Formats: sequence, structure tokens, C-alpha cells
Amino acid sequence: MISKIIGQKYASIAKSWMPTLAVWGTVGGVAVIHFTDWRLFLDYVPYINGKFKKDE
Repeated sequence: MISKIIGQKYASIAKSWMPTLAVWGTVGGVAVIHFTDWRLFLDYVPYINGKFKKDE
């Protein structure tokens, strides 16, 4: 369907770039978690959530 919109040549180029985009997307996601409050994200991971209980 995408090849009908953008053409077969550009669809082929886009398919070859998908693994690279996936890797850079993962690197970007890890960087966001690293440079922000990592506990904010890890509170939603069930196994890790129990390790960092807050004493209130």
C-alpha cells in the first residue's frame, strides 16, 4: 500500500532503512530514560517496582 503512495523505489529504500531507524529509536529511548528521572519510568516495571519502595 505504501508503494502505491510513494512509489516502489522509495518504498524499497524505506524498507532498507527500517533496522537503522529501529536501532536509533531504541538508543534515543534509552537516552531519554538515562537523562531523566529513571525511577519515574522504572516504577511501571512490575519486578523492579518492588525493589525501590519509598518509606512514607
